[in-house]
Amino acid sequence: MSSLKGIAIIFCCALACVIFLPNANASEWDQMTNLTFNQPVEIPGKVLPAGSYWFVLTQDTSDRNVVQIFNKNWTKLDATLLTAPTIRKESTNRTEVKFAERPHDKPEAMLKWFYPGRLTGHEFLYASSKREKEFTRDPKVYVLAGRTIVASAESPTRP
Repeated sequence: MSSLKGIAIIFCCALACVIFLPNANASEWDQMTNLTFNQPVEIPGKVLPAGSYWFVLTQDTSDRNVVQIFNKNWTKLDATLLTAPTIRKESTNRTEVKFAERPHDKPEAMLKWFYPGRLTGHEFLYASSKREKEFTRDPKVYVLAGRTIVASAESPTRP
């Protein structure tokens, strides 16, 4: 009888752990995404040279609208940017980035970033009202990962 009681207690503890412990999915929480650009890309305040970058939400639970951009080795923080929530009509299982088309002598400007499987994304805020007007006039280009950019939701450990 006591062995059955012990097994029941162990089973109940294991069941409680499964039910009550939060799901530990780091990439889903911080939306860590590796984007590789084959040409320079403008973000608010600067231009990123062609290369690989990690886009990640800050760990601040009260504000999910701050995006940090690191170099491919996590050794340099290239930018910390405020964003605004934005919505797309249909989610995809791939990263989606929206650019403003620009004249051939200017880099494309990154407007929005959507994490795979989510309808809500992050719209980058450009400080100048002149810049925002320029982008509203320009035709928009949606890029799914794998065309102009290569994007993945890899989750390597950060240093």
